[in-house]
Amino acid sequence: MGDLLEVSGLTKRFGGLVAVRDMKLSIGAGEILGLIGPNGSGKSTVMKLIMGIEKPNAGSVRIEGVEVAGWPSHRVARQGVGIVFQHSRPLHRQTVLENIKLALLPDSLVRLFAAGHINDRAREIAARVHLDHVINRLPGTLPFADLRRLELARAIARNPKVVLVDEPFAGLTAPEVADFSKLIASFREEGHAVLLVDHNVRGVAALVDRALAMYLGEHVAEGTADEVMRNETVRQVYLGGALVHTEHRADAGQSRDELLRVDNVSVLYGKAQALEDVSLRVGAGEFVSVVGLNGAGKTTLFNAISGLVPSSGEIGFAGQGLAGMTPAQIARAGIVQCPESRELFGEMSVRENLDLGGHHLPQAEAAERLAWLLELFPILATRAGQAARTLSGGEQQMLTIARALMMKPRLLILDEPTLGLAPVILEQLSKALETLRHTTDITVLLGEQNVTFALPHADRVYVLEHGRFIWEGPADRFAAEAGAQFL
Repeated sequence: MGDLLEVSGLTKRFGGLVAVRDMKLSIGAGEILGLIGPNGSGKSTVMKLIMGIEKPNAGSVRIEGVEVAGWPSHRVARQGVGIVFQHSRPLHRQTVLENIKLALLPDSLVRLFAAGHINDRAREIAARVHLDHVINRLPGTLPFADLRRLELARAIARNPKVVLVDEPFAGLTAPEVADFSKLIASFREEGHAVLLVDHNVRGVAALVDRALAMYLGEHVAEGTADEVMRNETVRQVYLGGALVHTEHRADAGQSRDELLRVDNVSVLYGKAQALEDVSLRVGAGEFVSVVGLNGAGKTTLFNAISGLVPSSGEIGFAGQGLAGMTPAQIARAGIVQCPESRELFGEMSVRENLDLGGHHLPQAEAAERLAWLLELFPILATRAGQAARTLSGGEQQMLTIARALMMKPRLLILDEPTLGLAPVILEQLSKALETLRHTTDITVLLGEQNVTFALPHADRVYVLEHGRFIWEGPADRFAAEAGAQFL
C-alpha cells in the first residue's frame, strides 16, 4: 500500500519572499511525521498548502494518489484530510456536542435530517477525546486544554485519512502534554497518517516515527528524532553553532548578594498557560542567560518581571517586592528591559532617543553617560542626527541597548538581542557586553534562542521549555548536561 500523503516540489511565494521551497515529504498509514523547525521556518505554511488554505505556486500534494494541490480546503477535507489548528476556533454559541455534530454533518443539506446516528457518533467522539463530561457546556466556559480537545474532536469527526496537527502542546501543562500525546499516538494505532508540526524536536521526539527539520522554507534533515537532533545543520539552526564557554572573571560562580528573586511565577494568556511555576535567582553583578526556543516563555518571564503582564507568585528586586508596582515604577527602581521588538521612536533621531533615556539624569551626568555610550557603540556617534527608523537592524539594536543604559539600570534585561542580525553585528554586541562586564557593576539577564551567543556571556544558564525551567547550572556545564535537552 502506498503513502496516504505524498508531497513533492511544494513551493510557495509571498511577493519576493519564498516561504516554502521544493518541499518533499510522505507519510504512510499508521505513521506520525514530525515537521519541526524554528518559528518562521515555513512549517505552518506547508500545512496550509496541504489543507488548501493557501495555494502553492508549484508542486504536488497527493492524498491516496489523488492530486489535490490548489484545491479549496473543503474539497481537501472531503478527500480525507483533517486539521487541528494551534488556535481553537469553535462556534461559541453552540455547545461542545453541537460543535462536534456540525463537524459531522454531510455536505448536502438534503441529507441533514436523515442522519439520525449523528448525535450518537458525536457523543462517541467526545468520549474519545475526553470531553464527554462537558458536552453540554459552551466553549467559552471550558479550560484551555478542553478547547484544544474540542479542536481535535472536530478535526477527526469524519475519520480523516490524514490528520494535520499544528503546535499541539502550546499552552499546555506537562500532564496535559502527556494526555495529548496519548491521544495523538492513538491515531497511529487506528491507521491514520499524522503530520505533527512543532518548533521543538525534543518535545515530540518520543511521539513521532520520523522527523523532518525545516529552516527558511527548505528541507534541512530527515530521519529518526535522534538522527535529526544529532544533525550538524540542525544544531547550527537551533543552537547557532558550536557551544563554547568562556571564563569571564575571577569571581565567576562565587556567591553574590541576591538582586532579583522570582518565586513560583505563573502567567496565563486567557486560558493558555504561558509560564508555569518558575523560580529564578540573579545575583548582583551576575550575567544570567535564559535560553529557550521561540515560544518557550522567555518574553513572558521578562514582561512579568517588568510588570507588563499580570502574574501569580512573587517577584522581588533588591529586597523589595514588586507586587502592585507599575512598569514605570519598576523601571525607576532599576529594572530596564530591551524588548525583542526594540520599540524605538522611529521618527526621532538617534540622539533624541538617547536623550529620552537619560532625561531623568542631571545634565552633566547625562552628558557624561552619553559620551560613554557613544564610545561603547561608536556607530551611533556617526548616526546621531539620523532618524532611528533609517538605521539598519543591527544599528537599531545597539540604539535600543544604549537607550536602556542611559537610564543607568541596576538590572538590564535583553530579550533576543541577536534576532535577525548579521555575524559582524553579533561580534560588536559581544564586545559591548564584555566591556559592560569588565568595566561596570551592572547585572544582566539575557534571553536567547542563540545559545552560541548566550553562553560566552553567562555565569549561569536557565533552560526554559513550554513555560517551565528544565535545567539550571553554570555555563560551563551546559553543553555536557543540557545541550541535547535544548533541542
